[in-house]
Amino acid sequence: MTTINTITLEVADPAAAERFYTAAFGLGDLLRVRASQEPTTGFRGFTLSLVVSQPADVDALVGAALDAGATALKPVAKSMWGYGGSVQAPDGTIWKIATSAKKNTGPATRQVDSVVLLLGVANVAVSKQFYLDRGLTVARSFGRMYVEFAEGPVKVALYRRRALAKDAGVSPEGTGSHRIAVGGAEPFTDPDGFAWESVVAAAR
Repeated sequence: MTTINTITLEVADPAAAERFYTAAFGLGDLLRVRASQEPTTGFRGFTLSLVVSQPADVDALVGAALDAGATALKPVAKSMWGYGGSVQAPDGTIWKIATSAKKNTGPATRQVDSVVLLLGVANVAVSKQFYLDRGLTVARSFGRMYVEFAEGPVKVALYRRRALAKDAGVSPEGTGSHRIAVGGAEPFTDPDGFAWESVVAAAR
């Protein structure tokens, strides 16, 4: 069965990226970095979401990311879905931090309840079938707009590329490398060019 065990970001300066992510999010072994000079411009076709339990944790994580050098893309705000905002790390990766809760239940802990890798795809139905054929189970689905799968410490979801870029607050235009590798049980490349590799291969 296909599951995500790690996310490896390909960055120009691994040491700087390590410092940023340790200070901002502290995700441990779920997130890895490695050096890459593969050309990339604009939107890379994915975002990473950190889901937390209350607004105070959104504020704390976004604040830590900005203090560590991130750029605000969408300021933290209330919405019909909850509370959240998005930032871009110095390496170019886009992060959304959000909660479905409208009120705080205690002081901020900066605890991340779940991590979701959102892939911007050309055709949600085609990509959905591709992942179903590899053993994933659908947790939530909204027609041809959005699909979220259930397995693994990092969840994977599919969203139309333009919609994902709009949600992140950036232009959908972009070329070159995605600058990400997904660590799972088997290597393959999906219909939109996102590469999965064995966890051993993904190690730093």
